[in-house]
Amino acid sequence: MTAVVKRQVPCTGVRAPAALVVVLSTACTTAPAPPADEALLIDGGTVVVMDDTGTVLEGGAVLVEGARITGLLASGDPRPSGAAVLDATGHLVIPGLVNTHGHAAMSLLRGLADDLPLMTWLEEHIFPAEAALVSPDFVYWGTLLSCIEMLKSGTTTFADMYYFRDDGARATIDAGIRTVLGPNVIGFPAPDYPSPEASLADAAEFMERYRDHPTLVPGVAAHALYTTSLDDVADAVQLANDYAAPFQIHTAEDAGEFATVSGLTGMGVVEALESIGALRPGTVLAHSIYLTDEDIARIAASGAGIAHNPESNLKLGISRAAPIVEALAAGIPVGLGTDGPASNNDLDLFDEMDTAAKLHKFATADPTALPAETVFRLATMGGARVLNLHDQIGSLEPGKRADIVLVDTRRAGLTPLYNVYSHLVYATRGSDVSTVLVNGRVVVRDGEVLTVDEAAVLERARSFREQVVEVMRGGAGRTEGAGG
Repeated sequence: MTAVVKRQVPCTGVRAPAALVVVLSTACTTAPAPPADEALLIDGGTVVVMDDTGTVLEGGAVLVEGARITGLLASGDPRPSGAAVLDATGHLVIPGLVNTHGHAAMSLLRGLADDLPLMTWLEEHIFPAEAALVSPDFVYWGTLLSCIEMLKSGTTTFADMYYFRDDGARATIDAGIRTVLGPNVIGFPAPDYPSPEASLADAAEFMERYRDHPTLVPGVAAHALYTTSLDDVADAVQLANDYAAPFQIHTAEDAGEFATVSGLTGMGVVEALESIGALRPGTVLAHSIYLTDEDIARIAASGAGIAHNPESNLKLGISRAAPIVEALAAGIPVGLGTDGPASNNDLDLFDEMDTAAKLHKFATADPTALPAETVFRLATMGGARVLNLHDQIGSLEPGKRADIVLVDTRRAGLTPLYNVYSHLVYATRGSDVSTVLVNGRVVVRDGEVLTVDEAAVLERARSFREQVVEVMRGGAGRTEGAGG
């Protein structure tokens, strides 16, 4: 069973001959992207490029042809004729946000267990619930629900670690979001595979199937060294290396993790990952809170990156802030992540930016730590570098994929505007996003998702609640045909 895919009906407004106009904030809310052979000009907004020099174009324009950005225009530059025009007046035009760590299908477990320490939350609530509940339909609908939330709040790329990879992949493709997703191993029987070996046995088929997909980047994940043997993690890393793919693993998230991993491997967490070649460009070290100076030096030398999840870490009562200021000073790629919607409990990267900036000012007693422009870079180019996709996404530069977000500043909370980065980090919320393009395709228009029927997805997601409640009360667990 799949979600109802929306039919898009074109607008008919015309501003000038040979230029179809797509006007923001009108009743025409289902205007599609122009055909692949027609150029789209996003014109009149403040274009926040996020290149190395921090270019901002007031009244600028972004030219999109097919799936890629092909030009940037300043306010006085001549505009090309014959292009469809998306009027971005009163908007910030920004790169799509990059969420470097999450578990999207866990949206169906949002609010199930809160206000608990990490290991209590995992071992007494989440792992048992997943064992009883997680199925292909659970993953499909939960992932689709999260994709809607992310797209509507400006996230165009996310990295996911979860089960039933084929169903998660299908959901992201239906939603039209870019994702890093694929084979996942954990050292105990999982809902989809009984062992790491079984998960990896047919993993190459998944990697081959999606290796040239326009929006799904096949990646490999291992849960953590405290749940998965070093040998099994090494096998997962080898698969990622075989396909030059991103590799994800939870790293140094809990205060007791070092002792556990040291007892299992005779090494610290980062040292053990280094010993199997896991530290390399495209490796995503999720959390990375309890790092030593030696760990930071190892990661910096390797090209691996850190996915920083400040809101989830705060909510789980982690006793210190991840050493992000030190990591950036060492040259480590750092991106932001929301973690799963059962431990955050939202997927709004604008919230995450605001929290990240303030957390590190508090932790360092330094109001200049992680300034707004730096934090916005973490959510865009920083995240792209962590995923080793910086040549494709993360900035609005010609040649890159057209993953573009429009933020409506014509609102009380965003008026007046003095500094775009200050507004984006400290004032903007996901609800301020009006329009989103992924790979050159308009997927959100006036705050409405165009790719799937949101109401149908919400209704289907609600249908899982009774089953979840029954399981957590000690009921019979998954029933025949559950989720279908």
